[in-house]
Amino acid sequence: MACALAVAVPCFGQAPAAPQPRTGAAKEEWDKNVRLLADFIHYTRINRYDIAAGIARQLMAKNLSASEFVDLVESGGELGRFQDTMARALRQPELEATAAALLKTYDQGKLERVRNADEITRNIALLKGVQRARILARERLAAAGEYAMPQLLQALLNRNDPELQAQAQRLMQDMGQQAVMPLCTALGQLDPASQEIVADILGMLGYRTAVPYLHDVLMSTPAAGVRTACDRALTRIGGAGTGATADLYRDLAEAFYEERTELTSFPGEPVQLLWGYSPQIGLLPTAIDTAVYHEAMSMRCAERSMALKADGNEAALSLWLAGNFSREIDTPVGYDNPAYPKARRDAMYWAVTAGAGPSQAVLARALATRDTPLARRAIAAIDQTAGGTVLWGDKGGSAPLRDSLSYPNRRVQYEAALALGKAQPQQGFPGSERVVPVLASAIRDAGVRYAVVLATNKEIGEGHRRTLEHAGYTVMPVSASLSDLAAPIAESPGIDLIVSNLNGDQTVSLVNEVRASAKLGATPVLALTPPPANIDLARKYTRDAGIAVRPTGLSESQIAEAAAQLVQAASGGPIGTDEAGAYATRALGVLRDLAVSGNTVFDVGDAALPLIAALSDAKGQTRLDVAEVLARINQKRAQVALADGALGASGDERVALLGKLADSAKRFGNQLEERQVARVGELASTGPDKEATAAAAVVGSLNLPQRNLIPLILGQK
Repeated sequence: MACALAVAVPCFGQAPAAPQPRTGAAKEEWDKNVRLLADFIHYTRINRYDIAAGIARQLMAKNLSASEFVDLVESGGELGRFQDTMARALRQPELEATAAALLKTYDQGKLERVRNADEITRNIALLKGVQRARILARERLAAAGEYAMPQLLQALLNRNDPELQAQAQRLMQDMGQQAVMPLCTALGQLDPASQEIVADILGMLGYRTAVPYLHDVLMSTPAAGVRTACDRALTRIGGAGTGATADLYRDLAEAFYEERTELTSFPGEPVQLLWGYSPQIGLLPTAIDTAVYHEAMSMRCAERSMALKADGNEAALSLWLAGNFSREIDTPVGYDNPAYPKARRDAMYWAVTAGAGPSQAVLARALATRDTPLARRAIAAIDQTAGGTVLWGDKGGSAPLRDSLSYPNRRVQYEAALALGKAQPQQGFPGSERVVPVLASAIRDAGVRYAVVLATNKEIGEGHRRTLEHAGYTVMPVSASLSDLAAPIAESPGIDLIVSNLNGDQTVSLVNEVRASAKLGATPVLALTPPPANIDLARKYTRDAGIAVRPTGLSESQIAEAAAQLVQAASGGPIGTDEAGAYATRALGVLRDLAVSGNTVFDVGDAALPLIAALSDAKGQTRLDVAEVLARINQKRAQVALADGALGASGDERVALLGKLADSAKRFGNQLEERQVARVGELASTGPDKEATAAAAVVGSLNLPQRNLIPLILGQK
């Protein structure tokens, strides 16, 4: 994989290009690059940031590899000035983005050098050299971190070279966390003598990550010396007597699923290492995208937990299912995940196979963590497998599908209501009164997007409001705080996006308020904050897919793009026209089935007002479906709305709507107003044949008094 300067992509396992003597055109081009770098440094230092930014873009367009850029910085004698200049450039808005790209490329080039396998082997050999060489070698190997572990483990286990063994052990102890997972991965497959060595090192390192692996070997090895070493290591870590091995692996799986900082070897980098071990080869590192690394490790630990405890381990199973769903959700488009081959079945297959109970646990986890994409996957699995009280009853004090009706995301609410409505319960349950209104909202409001803009500067806020309106949002009045918008927020079916333009402290307070809100808890927040607060906040919320931090001063198109990316990542994007139509069709089908069955738990009449409004707005088959449901609601306003709709239509649509009106009258009798009775009678008398026949059917179903029929028979008005 090429490491272009323009994109600064990390290259795992690729040797850095060694500086080569340059002649002719190559030397001329190199000298130009040297001058560009010198000019960038010069103009930055004299505060001509506009010129410096242009030069930086020229330099980036050269597409130098990361290693070549390091050569450029170091060979020109500019290293000290470059580092000082970068610190200055990063503080200037005009230069921040380009300077960050240059610095990232330089840092990546340095990492490529120290992580290169040949360079690691050379540095390990220098550990036995003179003191100066040993110090440099140790610094480089420490910088390589996990990447150096395959060769370091070989050195550690080389009993023919005690001096190198001691140096490798000391270096691993200095590396700390980055030595733990490779050693844990190898521990179970080493020979007993090597297991004792590795167990002792893990004990000295003191990281609880090693506890399940040490406990696993302790409980399974026949070698007394290994048991003693593992027990000694666990005592040092504080993990002795902490429970069953299966439970320890499950706890570690939870920690990986939560993406705890101490389990991320290379924070901020796009790639992590997934470890394997072969007795013939040794440690085998595989580069894996950081987006799916934690899910891979969580699933791996959960699998080991289930292997050790096949029965009664529902927590590990549901965690594995959640990790598998999250893996699918987080996998970059087109990425071939080395931890989950394409030939393996998709996550939904396993969730459906596992049954409703584990999927309910996944849903409960998703609701607790405000993970909207995961909640939707879990509901889809439950909908395919659960029935009866499993859907709405309490299980261990929790009823996640019921709780989903009040989750602050409309897709989740709609899908939960659809699942519950299809089940047609025969007894009421807490929250059952919300099902029909949510289904009605899916018919009326699914395609409407609502946004909130918060800004202390009214003019800036109005600019953001216009940007969102151009993107298709209905935006509430610009305000400085959420409390000022409490009433309109409460009346809306849901808020799809919050855009704020506040200072750092105000932004933190806003995020805390949003996440604590029952109505807004899952709403994505695009926080526009001034430098340097935006850098700290971006780091603070880097693991929250529902928060995006950007610097103030972005253009309208940049804000729109940032908002679109955020909403897509946090909730699957805005509900489009086709999706809204699909929700409406499904909701109407469920409401019709409920009305036909006469279900006493869900009162379809609660949807009358939204359905009446929808009858005026809907078109085509959707309008007829709305009329079908209204025709089954025993309310005067429903029949009156049907009559108005039919009389206001024409042609085939009028005929179809008159048929629905006749159905309503046959079920519930005449509830029409006199004006409507007269108009239907007139249509039956003077309308075109099809319309007149349909109107006549309505007249017959109304069971009118004889005095109302005689004028019609005699052709009188």
